[in-house]
Amino acid sequence: MPRNPDIPDAFDVVTVVVLRRPADAPDLPEDELDALQARHLAYRAELRRRGILVANGPFLEQSDESYRGLSVFACDPAEAARLSAADPSVVAGRLAYDVMEWWTAAGSLAFPLAGGPVGERRRLPED
Repeated sequence: MPRNPDIPDAFDVVTVVVLRRPADAPDLPEDELDALQARHLAYRAELRRRGILVANGPFLEQSDESYRGLSVFACDPAEAARLSAADPSVVAGRLAYDVMEWWTAAGSLAFPLAGGPVGERRRLPED
């Protein structure tokens, strides 16, 4: 069977983490929420400084308000999960996360602030 011409020859594969607010997130007083948010942002800024987190930001005007933000990590999914689990907002139960590989057509993504390649180039397995 010939290869489907609508499928790219190669993909760039990156690790993506989606942060979401769990239904059972604890209610906290405003001052505790502010302090927790500051720790969350500092933690993610440190990951960015270390070159592990290459793109990161909140969602606005999303169709599901439980989705809070998206991050692209320069590591494998297991390491991204380990790092996400240590986020202060995750530890406090205010955020949960989903980790996945995102396959995009080779060359369609660029992370100019990353200081080097992010992810890896792969081909789909042959049938």
